[in-house]
Order: sequence, then C-alpha cells, then structure tokens
Amino acid sequence: MNTKCPFRDFIYQDWILTETRFEPQQLHSRGTVFTIGNGYLGTRGSLEEGYTDALPATFIHGVYDDVPVVYTELANCPDWLPLIVTINGDRFRTDQGEVLQYERQLDLRQGLLSRSLRWRSPSGKTIEIHFERFASLADQHILGQRCQITPLDSDAVIEIQASINGYAENQGFNHWEDLEQGKTDQGIWFQSHTRGSRMEIGMATKVDIFGAQASLQVSSVPGYPTISASFLAASQQTVTVEKLVTVFTSREVDTPVAAAREKLTQLPKYNTLLIANKQAWDEVWQQSDIVIEGDETAAFAVRYNLFQLLIAAPRYDDKVSIPAKTLSGFGYRGHVFWDTEIFILPFFIFTQPTIAKNLLTYRYHTINGARRKASHYGFKGSMFAWESADTGDEVTPRWALPDDYYGEDVRIWCRDREIHNSADIAYAVWQYWQATGDDEWMRDYGAEIILDTAIFWSSRVEFNSQADRYEIRGVIGADEYHEFVHNNTFTNRMVQWHLEKALKVHYWLLHTFPERANELEHKLQITREISAHWQDIIKKICLFSDSSTGLIEQFEGFFQLKDINLQDYEPRQKSMQAILGIDGANQHQVLKQPDVLMLLYLMRPSAEFPYNQQALETNWDYYAPRTDITYGSSLGPAIHAILASDLGKSATAYDRFMQALMVDLADSRGNTNDGIHGASAGGVWQAVIFGFGGIQFTEQGPIANPHLPPGWTRLKFQLHWRGQWYKFDLTGEVEAQGKNYSYPPHSLTPSLPHSGLTTQHSPLPTPHSPIQGFIFDLDGVLTDTAEYHYLAWQKLADEEGIPFNRQANEALRGVSRRASLMLIIGDRPYSEAQIQEMMERKNRYYVESIEHITPQDLLPGAVPLLEELRQAGIKIAIGSASKNAKTVIQRLGIADKVDAIADGYSVEKPKPAPDLFLYAAHQLGLEPQQCVVVEDAAAGVEAALAGGMWAVGLGPVERVGAAHVVLPSLAGVSWENLRTKLNEAAK
Repeated sequence: MNTKCPFRDFIYQDWILTETRFEPQQLHSRGTVFTIGNGYLGTRGSLEEGYTDALPATFIHGVYDDVPVVYTELANCPDWLPLIVTINGDRFRTDQGEVLQYERQLDLRQGLLSRSLRWRSPSGKTIEIHFERFASLADQHILGQRCQITPLDSDAVIEIQASINGYAENQGFNHWEDLEQGKTDQGIWFQSHTRGSRMEIGMATKVDIFGAQASLQVSSVPGYPTISASFLAASQQTVTVEKLVTVFTSREVDTPVAAAREKLTQLPKYNTLLIANKQAWDEVWQQSDIVIEGDETAAFAVRYNLFQLLIAAPRYDDKVSIPAKTLSGFGYRGHVFWDTEIFILPFFIFTQPTIAKNLLTYRYHTINGARRKASHYGFKGSMFAWESADTGDEVTPRWALPDDYYGEDVRIWCRDREIHNSADIAYAVWQYWQATGDDEWMRDYGAEIILDTAIFWSSRVEFNSQADRYEIRGVIGADEYHEFVHNNTFTNRMVQWHLEKALKVHYWLLHTFPERANELEHKLQITREISAHWQDIIKKICLFSDSSTGLIEQFEGFFQLKDINLQDYEPRQKSMQAILGIDGANQHQVLKQPDVLMLLYLMRPSAEFPYNQQALETNWDYYAPRTDITYGSSLGPAIHAILASDLGKSATAYDRFMQALMVDLADSRGNTNDGIHGASAGGVWQAVIFGFGGIQFTEQGPIANPHLPPGWTRLKFQLHWRGQWYKFDLTGEVEAQGKNYSYPPHSLTPSLPHSGLTTQHSPLPTPHSPIQGFIFDLDGVLTDTAEYHYLAWQKLADEEGIPFNRQANEALRGVSRRASLMLIIGDRPYSEAQIQEMMERKNRYYVESIEHITPQDLLPGAVPLLEELRQAGIKIAIGSASKNAKTVIQRLGIADKVDAIADGYSVEKPKPAPDLFLYAAHQLGLEPQQCVVVEDAAAGVEAALAGGMWAVGLGPVERVGAAHVVLPSLAGVSWENLRTKLNEAAK
C-alpha cells in the first residue's frame, strides 16, 4: 500500500522508500536518508555522477585517524561510487540538461538503493538511466553497482568511466596519503593509508558490460584509477554496466590490497551476489522485523529505523561499536556514546544477541583507555570516556568553535563532568547477561567491566561527614542544560544500582568461577574493605526524593532555579539553550532531555527504587512540561512515548513516538545531514516493544500487556530470551465462539529451539463459562502477613550478614520460600544443607510471629466480600504458597467461609506456574475458566492467566497490570461490582 509522506516528496510502499523528486537543497540530508551498509561499512546516498558541493562518504568501522582540534574521527574512506556516463559528448548530470522523470528507491528488505531517471541532454538527446547499488550482507567485503542505459530517440555513442576516488575528505581534511594504484587482468586496484594511525586500505574493482560491444581501458590518474569504455547503443537498446568492488583494511588482514585483488578474482556475477545479499537480509529480517497493521506510515518508518541500526551493527568484529550517527554521516566524528548501550543495544539483545555481545565486548577491549582516563583525573578503576573511538581514550573535543568568526570558543565540559556513562555501560552488561544467560561472557568480559567501574565509583564519591552521606559533586547528568551540579539523582541512583550489582557479580564469581574471582580480585585489588565500602555507599548515597509524593529533585537545588513555561516561547525553531544562552539555561528549570524520567525508565523493568506508579505520575507531571522535547535532545521523545503509554496517555505517547520515528525521514530537527539519529532509532524499537507492546520479562519468559495506539490493528514481533524465541502477535481481538474477545494481556507463543514445537497458554475464559468459584491468595489479599515475612527474612539476613531491606522484600511477593531465599542470597556459596537450615530458621521466626494473628488482622473488605460470595452460591478456596496457610486461616477465624485450601504442601511447582490454582479449582470441583483468582503479586497474576482463569489484581498497575481487573484493595468491593468489571473486560 502506498502512503504519501506528509512532510516531503516521499512515498512509503511496504518495504520501499521512494523519492519522487530531486531537491538539490536537500542533497546532504537525503545523502543520510539513503545510506546503505552491511555492518562493516556505510555509504551515504551520494550520486554516482557527482554534484556540486557534494560530499560523498564511506565509513568503515574502526578506521579512525587523528586531526587537529577534534582529536580522532572516522576517516572518510576512498569513494567507490564514481560512475560517469556520457552520451554523444554530453556528460550526464542532474544539474545540466533536463530531468524529465525521476525516482529514487531504497528497498529495506534487501538493502538495495536504486535511482531511475529520464534525462534530456543539452544537445537534445533523451535517455533513460537506472542506477542501483548494494553493500553485500552475505560478504562484507563486496560492493556492487549496476547502471542500465537506454537511448530513447536515436542511436547514441556512450562512454562510461568507473573509478575509485582516493581523495575523499572529511569536510575539508583528507586523511589519506601515499596513494598507490595499478591494473590487473580483472580491473584496477588502489591502496592508501591514513596519515596518523597508518591504517591501510586496499580496494579492487572490475567492470562488465552487457548489450553492446565494448573494449575496456584503464587510465591511471594519480589517486583516481579508472576503467573506461565507449560503445554504440541503438535507440531503445539497453546497455548494462556492472561494477564490482572489493575492500579490505589492515584491521582485518596484513595485506589489504592483495586480499582485495584475490577476492575480486573469485567473485561470481552481479546477479548471484545480489541474490546472496537478499538471502542474508531475509535471515536478519526473520529475527528482527516488526509488523504493524493499521498505520502504514509507522509500519514503514519503524522498519526504516531498524534498517539503519542493522547496517551499522558489526556482525563479525567485537573491537568496534555503533557511533552516535551510525556510519551515515560526519556528525560527532564517528564517536561512541552511551547512546549505544542504553538506546541501541536492547534491540540487538533481544533480536540479534551475537551483535549485542560484539558491542559490549568493544567496551572490554577499550577498558585500558577507561583506566587511563580515571588515572588522569586522579581516580582508580575504569572511567569510561564520554566519547570513545578505537582505544577507549577520551576523544571529546575540549572546545567547540563558534559559528560567529568573532565569537568565543565554547568549552565542552562533558568530557570532564558527564560521568554517568560508566554506570550506563554496567547497566547494559547486566541487561545482556539477564537476557541471554551468557555466563561465559560474563565471566571473561562483563564481570571485569562491572567491577572495575565500581572501583572507580568508590574513588569518585565524596563522604560528607556532617550529613553522614556520600555525594557526587560537580557533574553533568543526562540533562545537559545544567553543566555543573551536585548530587544529580540520575547519576547517584545509577551509581547505587551499579554497586548493588557489582556485589552480586562478585559473589556470583566466587561461587561459580572461583579461579576467575581470585584472578580479578588480584588484578583489580578487590578487598573486603572495598566490598564494605560499596555497601556503605549503597546505604548512604545522597538521593532527593519525597517519600510522600514520589517527587524527585533532579539535583541538589534544582527546585530553587527559575521556573519556566515553554509555551511562552512558541513557536520556535531552535533549542531553549540557543534561546536562553548557556548560562540562562543553567539558571532555569528547563531540560534538554529526560533525566529523572530517564532514571524511572531504567528502573522500570524490575520496579526498583524509585520506580512506582505514584512516582511516575508525579514526576511526569512535573518534568515533562519542562523538557525541551522538540529541539533539545533527540534521545527524549522515545522515552516520553514509553512512559506516557504506561500512564495511559495514548495521544501523547503516539505523538512522541512519531516525533522519534520521523526525526530523519522528515528531517524535523534540520540536522539529518549530520547522520542518522542512532539513539532515536533504538528508542523507536523500545517504544514499540516496551511501550505499545507492554513487554515485561519474567523467569518464565516475556509477557505482553499491550496498549496499542488507536488505529493499530496488529503488532507482530519476536524476542530472544535465554535461548528461546518468543513470538508475539497482538491483534487486539480473537474470534471465540462466535464473538470477539480481547486477547489476554500476555498472549505469546514461545518457540522451542530446534524442536518445531510450540507451547501456548490456556484459552481466555469467556462469559459462556459462568463464574462459580473464587480463589484468594492469602497474604496481601485477605490479610497482611507481609510484615511478618519481612521481619523473619530481615532477621535471617542480618544473622547471615546479607544486605536486605524493604525494597528488596518487594521482589518476594508471591514467591515460594525457597525461591525467596535464593533471591536473597544471590550467588553466595551456600550448600544445600545450609539452604534447608535457613529456610527452616526463617519459617520458625515467621511461625513465632503469627501466633499473635487475630481476626483483627483481616484486611478491610475481606469479610463482607467472602460472605456475599457464599450467599450467592460461589465456592471459595485459598491458593497460597505459604505452608502455614491453614494456621493463619484458623487464627483469622475464616475457616468456616472457605471450601478448600491449596497451600505450599499441595503442589511441587510454585507460582508463577499455574499448578497451585489448578489444584484449588480441582478441589472446588470446577473448571479453570469458571474461577476468579484474586492476587496481589505479579507471579500470582501470571499463574492465574497461565491456568486459563480470570485474574483480579490488587495493588499498583506496574505490579499486577496484567490482570483482567486491577483494584487498589478489597475495601468497598462487592460481587456485583466485580462481575460488572469482568464482563467489561470480556467485551
């Protein structure tokens, strides 16, 4: 289906982007949009025939060189595109003669860029020309070009010149010297090396001509070797010119030119290479594609953003990473930021985990640069560069030059003060490990990254003895409009989180790989004193959060800055920092990008502090209106889209999503010419999967709690989680017994690898199975023994010297005793006998405490609802993982109101397996679809849904939002009210 782009002359047709008109003023931005690549290199959409002020560019991963002022940048490599066509002496150029028809297409499905024109020459001859090019995904060292030429109104003498241009520049600076070239039986070759890094490149090319008699000649203009040919083409006759190029650098082989020449001799025909390229793309899209129905613009644009990430992703190289502008432009000089780990990496973790591992291993290979930076600033451990290149040393320019010749140079403080990325990288390492279970990589690479950066933090924090707290002063947070702040909450909480995980990784190593643990302890000088210091920092680091409202102060003193109403500055076409000035922005409550909201998003997957529904609502209301979401950072809109979706603000979520989605296709910020907004593209994937798809991860796999935008009738994708593929097809409706009912929020089909088998959850209950039974969880539903459990666990943890608090206790809701203990002890080395003893000890403490339970401990609304259900003839069961459930029920005085009890002795598999509730239903003599489960834990809700039962969740949406009905508690709840809500859920 065709969709006309509302912004420009673009048409979206399934997988194809079509440009219908050549606009010279958009030459450079369209060069970015039409970038192709294969994970080894990226080539901008420059014109084969050239154009005035054009700046063609091909960037190869890892080919960095030094230049004055800006330190290190990706070198623009020799240009493989030049293909000059001359007709009867007139050189084809779009700025000469007359373009009668024009169309350029990018086929995302196979990474093929093509351009078709009908052109009348200055002397009046009309021809049709079709160009196409690809960078082979099947073999990253192969590039292909094809040109088809058809004279329309008369015979024509045609000359072609196919060249390699060795004089590629980086906006005025040429990195290449000592050019050498030559010819072979197959064609021509070219060699050069960079001025500073001495990186060598070798290229070779050959040309085949079909449809005309032509003899090939080689000319050797220094730095511009060329294959040329002249031939006669009859009117209406099509002549095809095929140009194949091979390229190697000294990063992969010792003799790049020899490798390129050898590869060229082995190449099959153009069509064979094109087919192999398409097959390689088919495999990639099979894993990474997202299908959206009901919104053609989003359907294409999502794929476009994913395509731009895929062509920049190193498939076979773990010593490079994806730059902020990918391999598509000169912006940020090819440097790597936190953008990769936080925004781009999740897409690869869950669809292309091998690539994700490459990206993270790059950080391991550059850790010595991070150590040098830490040492330079007087700290220990590893302090990752704000902008990184090949060595990991800091390459952020110290100064930015002004646009005004007489203006002052601007100091770039990010290199010195924006330090949160060391924790961001640790966050990404942890996320990859949790998603893949790749223990070997964690042992060999990830653990050292997490531990050595934790050592940096222990030397970077400052202890305020008067306030008895640790502080991090003089930083820039995620919000870069404020350049020198103290105790930025994003930074401080990420550091606290980082140290928490460093302790867990250390214990895990000691238990699982003791030799590696001893090796790292010696190498990094990790002592008991260091571990104790980490624990002290965790307890005492400074965080500004109002526990009553959930409002978080972005940094110390933020609330004392001048407030601002961004609507007062509309309409505008530049950032608030450009309007207010650097000092003015520093003095106002205006944000370049989400800071507190970004923190909430990162803590969202496991609902860790400070994330909860109240905090999200409160901080959204405060910070979203103060964020320069249009001209601040392109990193912000996707995150806003996800959080707005969580809050049920569907219109805002979709607006922010489209803002991120179209940032390059619409050039909405006016800087697409600098390159693709890589972080925004990664954020788009997260917005679709985590925002609209509502994906959350459990021990049993990912589940969906979708809230699709209006108009979306289908969202289909798959995720890789711990060795299995999980396929999601969220259509919103399913045909059942002649009526339409909503899919359960967690609909999924996990594909078992190599088996061809699938497993599915039980079907959704329908009104055709009238409700006849209720199964109540005990703790948190009918009574609150959570405090007793917490105190028992706390006593045990204190006796064992294990860090434990109320926040950690939240993760134990609905979890069995053994599973709870395993969460508490983490990877500490306990024997099975010790584990059994600790479970018994905890239970003893708990039993001692529940001796004091009375009917007064029943929660509000519990007894009235139980009595109403019995009067209505509804059967009642208790479904509790506790092995003390019968004792508690007796002491609460409700034994006469219960028909059956399923407890910790009843089944072997605990929640979230459905066994406990299925057992309770069996005890009641009912089918699962006739039962309603009332739960306050995510694991319990998941168990109910997996058993094919109705689920009523008590508590915050972020915990029990997968339930069919969510209530704050049972207070004031009646059977009639519940029945109405369940009927609404069914419809």
